[in-house]
Amino acid sequence: MLTSTTPDPALAPGLWDELVRLVRGGDVCVLTGAGISTESGIPAYRGADGERRVTPMTVSELLRSPAARQRYWARAYTGWPRFAAAEPNDGHRAVARLQDLGLVGAVITQNVDGLHQQAGARDVTELHGSLSYVVCADCGERYAREVVDEWLAGANPHFDREISGQVRPDGDVVLTDEQVAGFRIAACVVCRSDRLKPDVVMFGESVVRPVVDACFEAVDRSRALLVLGSSLMVMSGYRFARHAAREGIPVAAITHGVTRADDLIDVKVDAPLGPTMRRLVEAVAA
Repeated sequence: MLTSTTPDPALAPGLWDELVRLVRGGDVCVLTGAGISTESGIPAYRGADGERRVTPMTVSELLRSPAARQRYWARAYTGWPRFAAAEPNDGHRAVARLQDLGLVGAVITQNVDGLHQQAGARDVTELHGSLSYVVCADCGERYAREVVDEWLAGANPHFDREISGQVRPDGDVVLTDEQVAGFRIAACVVCRSDRLKPDVVMFGESVVRPVVDACFEAVDRSRALLVLGSSLMVMSGYRFARHAAREGIPVAAITHGVTRADDLIDVKVDAPLGPTMRRLVEAVAA
């Protein structure tokens, strides 16, 4: 594996030229993780060492416990305005530009923020769903997040959602028990169940098979796989790097720290994603 941990990948002999060559060859499938959105103000689950820093609520806890739903939705309601205000950064825009240049085809993202689409990317598969929607766990009715946000605002007119606190990777903010107490959750207008959940793959759930199969097909159609901002520590993303390596498809990565697929990656750049992607677009477009 060619690798660089310098802020300037051009300083590593052969590394930058190899990365540019892979992308300039076209038919690149892009796989992105939380690291591509950190420059937009959305934190990642893991640090550079690959260790998880945030443990989200599991789907079983959310659906089993009314108290857990109250806690989840109070935190999500508080964080949603800040999460929804996040804008695409240079990394997202670079991916869209590489598509415009005809070099990148499908984009597989592990993120739930919709920033690739906002940046103009096409053919984006949201592996873990989208926080822009909410689904009823009992009848399956699906709602835009803005609609549910209006319900929560109407049910909690005196709740202070301007509480300071770091927005977490899933868009929520940590609150104390006192801050959560008294928060009223919303109910599905079709079946009246209050078992609403974000339309994402929560911890304890699996990505549905048709989505996984579509991603495998996207990798198979590609000449190279470019991983951006992902440690690949969870199987949902790691399996595509492993599959590419098995099929003889070169794997390149621009990400901070260790990845689970370090032994499979052909070219790895450990550098700030936004500036590096800007340089990459300039290089392949020259």
